[in-house]
Order: sequence, then structure tokens, then C-alpha cells
Amino acid sequence: MAQSQTDANRWSRFQVLGIGGGGGNAVNRMIQTRIDGVSFWAVNTDAQALAKSLAPNVLNIGRQVTRGLGAGGVPEVGKNSALENAEEVRQICKGSDMVFITAGMGGGTGSGAGPVVSEIARDEGCLTVGVVTKPFAFEGKKRMRQAEDAIKELRKHVDTLIVQNDILRQGVVGISEIIIKTGLVNVDFADVRAVMRDAGTALMGVGTGVGKSRATDAAVAAISSPLLDFPISEAKRVVFNVVGGSDLGLSEINAASEVIYENAHEDANIIFGALIDPDMGEEVSITVLACDFREVGRDDAEPVLTAASSGGTAAAEVARNGAGEYRAPNYYKDRREMTRSPLGPDATVEETRTAITRGFKRPEPEPEPEPEKKSFRKRKGGFFRKLFG
Repeated sequence: MAQSQTDANRWSRFQVLGIGGGGGNAVNRMIQTRIDGVSFWAVNTDAQALAKSLAPNVLNIGRQVTRGLGAGGVPEVGKNSALENAEEVRQICKGSDMVFITAGMGGGTGSGAGPVVSEIARDEGCLTVGVVTKPFAFEGKKRMRQAEDAIKELRKHVDTLIVQNDILRQGVVGISEIIIKTGLVNVDFADVRAVMRDAGTALMGVGTGVGKSRATDAAVAAISSPLLDFPISEAKRVVFNVVGGSDLGLSEINAASEVIYENAHEDANIIFGALIDPDMGEEVSITVLACDFREVGRDDAEPVLTAASSGGTAAAEVARNGAGEYRAPNYYKDRREMTRSPLGPDATVEETRTAITRGFKRPEPEPEPEPEKKSFRKRKGGFFRKLFG
């Protein structure tokens, strides 16, 4: 029986497993924003936290190890808890096409159970994507060390790893929506799998735009986002998603695509989707996922992270598209900041948005004070004082 690409994508099975407290909170936020086509699971050692979860499916791991009281911030306890219920985790992942493992790293359950659950999902043949966060600096060095050790271990057991703060929901939405939802440009699961399979560390940028050049502005904002700490020109694989209102046109999608294609690596494998969401109104949003940051000639290399973060000074200039033209990693961000608002450098984003949508006038310069007019007698007196000194 013949079937359309859209039907095939709807039959793709996606699971989101929120591990520990941070992962469970992320799952709750996703459920509240009504992400379609995804099954949600909250996995935790803390039975009390699971009782408050919004997830339709919950799994209390480590019932013998922790008695439902949590891992106490010890990753080894989280690991043993996941191993205790490994068969149940396997049944959850079995038959799935794609599994997202979301967790906040640094604690006991997320740090310890996350890598175990990811390994099981990957062993079941699922495209496995880790979307995790690091602890805040004020949470202490011990928690940060535990997070870094856990991320290092998790990287071994996932196809793609996204490490960003405040990006758990966007990461899952940006990837899953281009597969599940029907849009102007549809992408099938095989395309996404080709880009994300064994892709290593991934970085994500999110940008929005309004007005005449909204799509281009959103693309520029996404690739110069503070979340995208390293230049997109180093990425060998890129997935991006364009979402706009009912008036979003193919010409705008093309303009946004050109910005990303122009700045990506010349040999990059790039796929994208475009969706219509009437709730977007006049705004366009673009999510860019860049992955496979590898040194030339070293397939087993860790991601090349030589450029400074977007908040600082660039450590080196990066080749643009191999054409011999060089631009600093912060080029687009600096350009965006310099041209941020027609209302002046001190205008807020909200003031600019209101001005663009409702019309605006440039601020009138304050008139210079007119020079004082001197009488003939004063001018004559001044002349003779200068003459005779």
C-alpha cells in the first residue's frame, strides 16, 4: 500500500525520557506547551517527585537501592538504580525510532542514570539524543565536577549531545517538529537520522525576527546566538527549522536558508524544515542545531572549541565557506548589535518591536541653542579691546 512521506513521519515513534529532577521538570514544561507526536516518561529515584509529575508515564527506578527516597546527589546511586530497572527501560525504548534523554547534570539521578538509560536506548537501535544542562556556578565545584564527569560518560552512549542551559524544551521541539508536523518544507526521519547519527557534541542557536527582513534577521540571530558558542563554519552537519505565521513565504525561507548555507562549512550536510504556526503572527523563529565539530583529518577528535564564546573577544578568525574570505566568529553578532534598533542603541527589544509593527519616527535631534546676538556697541567695544589690548 502506498503511503505519503507525511504519513510515514507520523508513524515514527519518539520518546522523551526525563531523568531525575531536572529532566522531569523539562518534561513538565514540554507537556504544558502541548508538543504533539511524542511520548513522555518521567524517570526518577524520588517517588514523591514522580507523584507530582505531569507525565502520563512514570518509572520509579532503584526501588530496592533507594526505597523511593532519591539518590542523595550521589551519581553511583543513580547508576545502580538504573541498572536495577534496566529491563523496564529497555521495554520503554523498544521499537522507538528516536529517544531524547533530558536531564540536569550534577545531581545523583540525572548524572548516574542518564548514561545507563542512553546506552540501553542506543543498544535498541534508537537514534539517541542527549539534551542536558550544567549546574549554575553557585551550586558549587563538586556538583560541577560531577556534571562534567557525567557528560563525558554520556557522550559515549548517545548519537548527538546538546549541552545548553535553558534549552531542553527548545532542543526537543526544534528537532521533533520538523519531522512530525506537516509544513511548507517537509523532512523525513531518515534525513534527520543521517545528520544526527554519531554526530558528537551539538550546539543550538535560536533567533527571531519581525518586519520586512524578519526571516533573514532570525537566521542571523540564530547563528550568532549566545547559545551557539562556537562558529557554525566548523560544523559538518546542520539541522535548522523555520517557523512563521500563515503569511510566511518560500522567498523568506530561501533568504534565511542562504544566510545559514553561506556561513556553514563548505562540505556540511544541511537539512531544514519550514512550518506554519498561525500563533506566530508576524514573527519568524529559526532554530539551528549544529553538530559534528571535528578537526580536519581526525575522525575520532573531540569537538574543536578553539574560538572564544560569543560573549568575549574572538581567539581566531574562521574561514568563511572555504572561499578565502575570513570573518571573526562574532561578526554577525556584532553587526546585529550595531544595527539593533532604528530607535538608537539604548532602545529595548520590546520598544523596537512595537516601533516596527506600529510605525515609528526617528528621535528628533535636540535643536542647538542659537548664538547670542550682540549689539553694535558691544561688537565695536570688543573690536577696540582686541586692537589695543
